[in-house]
Amino acid sequence: EHYQVARQVQSILQRYKSLQDIIAILGMDELSEEDKQTVARARKIERFLSQPFFVAEVFTGAPGKLVDLADTIKGFKGLCNGDYDHLPEAAFYMVGGIEEAVEKAQRLAAEAA
Repeated sequence: EHYQVARQVQSILQRYKSLQDIIAILGMDELSEEDKQTVARARKIERFLSQPFFVAEVFTGAPGKLVDLADTIKGFKGLCNGDYDHLPEAAFYMVGGIEEAVEKAQRLAAEAA
């Protein structure tokens, strides 16, 4: 499962990279719905990769977190499968596990309301 999820993540990020030139020239509006979805997932994956590390505490001001491998795989699998498409991109930045991203999304929604 670990390998399959890692390959899915790689595939999404590679597709996003190949779409970046099109986005730069024509904009997001010219992409197909499938490509827009890929871009949204890739951006969430990139944000989710920003896990706060203990060594970076000094620079980020955010406390470091240790995330279990199974939780990490679960989070990325859910991102690849679209389980978290409804959450804003900002919810995935500098969080530990996927549950923390869901909580952050709820906090952001409450603040916006």
